[in-house]
Amino acid sequence: MEETNTSLLLKRPVILKVIVTQQWKEEVHQQLETQVRQLDAQMQQLDMQGQQAIAEIQKQSIIPPPPQVSQQIQGIQNQVNQKKSEMLERKNQALQQLQQIQVLELGQEVVQAQLESFFRVEKGDNLVQKMNVEIVMRDGIVEDIRGDL
Repeated sequence: MEETNTSLLLKRPVILKVIVTQQWKEEVHQQLETQVRQLDAQMQQLDMQGQQAIAEIQKQSIIPPPPQVSQQIQGIQNQVNQKKSEMLERKNQALQQLQQIQVLELGQEVVQAQLESFFRVEKGDNLVQKMNVEIVMRDGIVEDIRGDL
């Protein structure tokens, strides 16, 4: 029997690194500040919606409110608090990232994201080498592609 040369198409992670420049720092700083402002606005809106829902329930119930109404109000309050807690966590992460950006040195490489790409592997290939690929960018321009393509 004749042996056929076969290959396999696989997916691999590709690390996207950026070289820290003043322009990159400013862009990321602005994005994070915008994210913080949006989260603040969303938390305010969530508070207002929660208060409106509670006021509507109270307006429709008798005084003193029956236990179901109190439970319903407590449930709404719990939902609002849970969502606010999640938003606060995201806000704190953004604020931490803002602080981290300030201490980065110009010219330093930092991981910005992880992408995916497909690659072909054949018998005899070094899979470990083929799995390690990085793209390095400076101000949006690909400066280097590292690894076995």
